[in-house]
Amino acid sequence: MRTDVVVVGLGAFGSAALWRLAARGVNVVGIERQAIGHPLGSSHGTTRLFRVACMEHPGLTAIARKSLELWTELGERTGETYVRQTGSLNVGAPDSRPVSGALRAATEAGAPTTDLSHHELRARYPQYGGLAAGDVAVLDPGAGICFAEPIVRAHVTEARRLGAEVYEHTMVTEIDPRADEVIVRTPTAEFHADQVIVCAGAWLGSLYPELPLTPRRTPMFWFAPKDPDSEAFRLANFPSFIWELADGRGLWGHGSDDGFGVKVGLEGDTSHVTGFAADDLDRSIRPIEDIAELAAAVGHAFPGLDPAPVQVIPCMVTDSPDGQFLAGRYGDRVVVAGGDSGHGFKHSGGLGELLAQIAMKETPYTDASFIDPHRFGPSVP
Repeated sequence: MRTDVVVVGLGAFGSAALWRLAARGVNVVGIERQAIGHPLGSSHGTTRLFRVACMEHPGLTAIARKSLELWTELGERTGETYVRQTGSLNVGAPDSRPVSGALRAATEAGAPTTDLSHHELRARYPQYGGLAAGDVAVLDPGAGICFAEPIVRAHVTEARRLGAEVYEHTMVTEIDPRADEVIVRTPTAEFHADQVIVCAGAWLGSLYPELPLTPRRTPMFWFAPKDPDSEAFRLANFPSFIWELADGRGLWGHGSDDGFGVKVGLEGDTSHVTGFAADDLDRSIRPIEDIAELAAAVGHAFPGLDPAPVQVIPCMVTDSPDGQFLAGRYGDRVVVAGGDSGHGFKHSGGLGELLAQIAMKETPYTDASFIDPHRFGPSVP
């Protein structure tokens, strides 16, 4: 089959790229190994944090804003809400990464934020029972949560409406770039294209083993208040947050609402396993190893939450050496995106637009040199 572009992998990044290419009228084919919106990769689990003042790099703010713009437009067409801007707290010591990083990103990007002193933080958010004496917060009013599975499905549905062809339950066995085309092979068909965009998530390193990508097993956890009638941990009262604890570990999460519970995760959790192939992810839940460290942290940080989670599901993220995406051109006919290191979903709409621009050799809407995959080595032929 002949087409203009093939997108390999239709999770957060790939589904967005498929949509943005189809919106341009490009003849595009999307190939997904599983079903659309499946729970076996990194793009499931109901919600993700959405932030504008991104502590990981100031350049991410433009991509987050583009995501918000595109998802708002898509929501107006579909009648769905993909982002809820309930605000977000970056909590920690003044020189902590969440606080200083958010302030730096906000300053460079012109994003409004509000500083909360220790006293103001305790007064406005009494749920935070484990604050250190010097902890303060930065409130990002444009932040909140986004809805993972609905967004992925909406990307693909809209791409199909615009003419994209989608092949689910189809494994890519080879990507063969040549001088005049790139051939994408599956067990049942070959696709001949001018460009390929590879967004294979934790499987990206299997297709390009020279890329320094490491899958990480990262279960997701939901909790409930000790008082079932309490409104303290509802999303309106307990917005999304990132909190660097005094020992250097980080808590993150958001409050509950109809359809989902209080979500809390622990960065630096020693139960997170790396060094495995994506196909070999341990999808079981190990009550002692997986839960003990996080439960202890939740019990100390938020005394009003029952530290025993009410729901746990497996997930994985893919780390790069510097914690930034690898996204950009990786050969004359190959574009890649992956290695989001656990902070990628909020950027997926904007990143899909960026990938479409790169594939079609348009001028990108923002500088993406800081996520260029070449920074770790030469491109493949």
